[in-house]
Amino acid sequence: MILPHSYAVTLAVLFLSMICWGSWANTQKLSGKWRFELFYFDFAFGVLLIAIVVSFTLGTLGYDGFFFLDDMLNAAKRYWLFGFGAGVIFNLANMLLVGAISVAGLAVAFPVGIGLALIIGVVWNYLIKPQGNPFLLFIGCALVLCAIILDALAYRALEMLRLEERAKSGKSKSTRRSVRLKGLTLSLVSGVLMGSFYPVVVMCKSAEWGGTAGENGMGPYAIGFVFSLGIFASTFVFNLFFMNLPVQGEPVEILDYFKGTGKQHLLGLLGGMIWCAGALANFVGSSAQDQAQAGPAVSLALGQGATMISALWGLLYWKEFAGADARTKSLLVMMFVLFICGLAMVSFAPLFTAR
Repeated sequence: MILPHSYAVTLAVLFLSMICWGSWANTQKLSGKWRFELFYFDFAFGVLLIAIVVSFTLGTLGYDGFFFLDDMLNAAKRYWLFGFGAGVIFNLANMLLVGAISVAGLAVAFPVGIGLALIIGVVWNYLIKPQGNPFLLFIGCALVLCAIILDALAYRALEMLRLEERAKSGKSKSTRRSVRLKGLTLSLVSGVLMGSFYPVVVMCKSAEWGGTAGENGMGPYAIGFVFSLGIFASTFVFNLFFMNLPVQGEPVEILDYFKGTGKQHLLGLLGGMIWCAGALANFVGSSAQDQAQAGPAVSLALGQGATMISALWGLLYWKEFAGADARTKSLLVMMFVLFICGLAMVSFAPLFTAR
């Protein structure tokens, strides 16, 4: 299998992961009024397609003589289950996140959902294996939590402003100023699940890749493959629920999938392919060894940096906060500052382990 053999290549792989994870959701936005439930079928196909192609190319080539299929067959079967289960957990979280994007937009769903996932992931990993300066971890998580609150307040302020404008223009029958918080709720539930899948991924690894010593775990390409299988298989279970009890709009029939345009189906496939490329890049980059190893601080910083990329897409390209007043824009600026500062503290906490 092909793995990074220099620090510069490892950084490039992790940077690719950040770009892919921060940009794939644009394909859903580009699909227009195409319901996210129908979009997600194509997304799942795209994820599985890239996982298969990469596993039998990059996961099989190289000079170490260790192929993707060898990795799969030598691993203990319970690690297959862990990888598959991690994919199922992630998939439900991601479907809720996509639902939140359709309701509230990228600039709300990603900072709130992924920010909460970061906090939960840090706490879970620290309880399992205490590592890093607890003071920096605590302060970093507190700053991220404050950023989430500011983003929620900015979203509420914008919704209130829009409701007020609709009432003044006579487009709203009621003058009652109430804000729907469905997008925030979906983001929060998604964040709880999103923060829980990665520790399960780590449990799949062999000792060589940072897992339990003395057991035959899996390498990055094998993990990515079974993880993608979990996403693909669970989509047909979870999506039946979302189609019958949608987060927005009327229930969707399965036949509606075949009414989509070629462009809409291709965008769904592309979204899944971009996301899976980012996931495989993250798994591979975090598995680099010796002089090519970037370390947990850099890996975490680049991975979670995708949140800010998504938020910037939402703010600058999709203009999701267009028409916001000065107070709302100030809240957004403060959100960015606090999130970046909190992420930096969490990322570099392992370098300042308390003695």
